[in-house]
Amino acid sequence: MSLWEKAKAELLDIIEWTDDSSDTMVWRFPRFESEIKHGAQLVVRQSQLAVFVNMGQIADVFAPGIHQLTSSNLPVLTTLMGWKYGFQSPFKAEVYFVNTSNFTNLKWGTKSPVILRDPEFGPVRLRAFGTYVFRVSDPAKFIKEIVGTSGHFTLNEVSEQLKNLIVTRFSDLLGGSKIPVLDLAANYNELSAYLTGRIAPEFLEYGLEVSKLLVENISLPQEVEAVLDKKSSMEIVGNLDDFLKFQTGTALEAGAKNQGGDASAGIGMGMGFAMANQLGKMVADPQQPQQSAVPPLPLQETSEMYYVGKNGKKAGPFARNAIEGYINTGAISKETLLWKQGLDAWQAAESFPELEPLLKQTPPPLPE
Repeated sequence: MSLWEKAKAELLDIIEWTDDSSDTMVWRFPRFESEIKHGAQLVVRQSQLAVFVNMGQIADVFAPGIHQLTSSNLPVLTTLMGWKYGFQSPFKAEVYFVNTSNFTNLKWGTKSPVILRDPEFGPVRLRAFGTYVFRVSDPAKFIKEIVGTSGHFTLNEVSEQLKNLIVTRFSDLLGGSKIPVLDLAANYNELSAYLTGRIAPEFLEYGLEVSKLLVENISLPQEVEAVLDKKSSMEIVGNLDDFLKFQTGTALEAGAKNQGGDASAGIGMGMGFAMANQLGKMVADPQQPQQSAVPPLPLQETSEMYYVGKNGKKAGPFARNAIEGYINTGAISKETLLWKQGLDAWQAAESFPELEPLLKQTPPPLPE
C-alpha cells in the first residue's frame, strides 16, 4: 500500500459496501491494518448485514441502516476488547458485509443416472434436473462454517457443494418413493415439496435458507424413450393387417401416377408390403404353425411382365410374383385391367388362367 493510500485509509470514517455484482455473497471491507476510528459511520444497505470479527471471533452483527460505531452499539466487541469505559482511539476489527438477497434460478442435476427398480419396466436408469433458490439467513454461522477468512466469497465457491447435497438426497428420495416411472411427471410438485423439507435443515447447518427447490424433469435414457415411442405408435395404428393393406393400395396408386418413373420402386414397395402383411398375420395368430426352416422360393417365369390399369392410368411392368402379392392384399381384384406381352387388348384379371386360382380365393372389394 502506498503512502497516499495509507493516509487516505486512515482518514476514512465511513464503512460501507456498494455491491455491483450478482454473485458476491461475502465481502470484507478493506482497511489499513483493520483499524476503525471511534465514531465511524457504518452504512448497511438493504439485503445486507455487517458482521464484526475480532481475532477470529464473531462479534456484533448490524442490520440495514446507518450506525455510529461507539461502545454502546458494539457490546460484544466491547467485552472482547476489554473496554470498561468505552474507547476513544482507533481499534482493530474486520468488517464483513454479507449479501442476504435471494440467489435465484440456480441449477441442479444428476451427473450420472440414478438406477432404480420400476414395477413395470424393471431396472431403469433415470436422470433429473431442476432449480433452487436460497439466501444467507445466519451470517455469523455462514462466515464461521463456510467463508472463513476469505475477503471475497462468491456463489461459485459454494454452489457445487449445495448441488451435490441436493442430488444425493434426491436420489435417495426417488429410490424410496416407489413411484412408477410413467407416474413421476404427475408427482413433480409432491417430490419438490418433500425434497425441500428434507434438504432445508442441512442448508441451515451452513447458515443458509432454501426457499424453493423444484424438480423440473425426470427422464429415461434416449434408447428407452425411443422404444416407448414405438410402442405408442403401434397402439395408435391399431389393426396392423388393415394398416398394411391400406399402405399397399396407396403404393399401387402412387405407381399408377408415376408412369415414367422408376418401376422398380413400385415393385419393391409392393413386395415389401406383401411380406409385411404375412408377418402381420403371424403376429395376429401366434398359434399358426411355423416351419423351422425357410423353404426355397418357387421358380417363376421371369419372362411374364404385367401392366396394371387403374383409375384410367397404367403402372408397371410388374413381375408375376408382384401381381400375386397385390392380389393377396386385395389391391388387384377380378375386374382390374391387366396387359402382358402377346395380348391385343387389356383384359380383366380374371381372364388370366395363371391368376384365376388366386382371384377365386380373394374376396371381392367392398361396395363404395
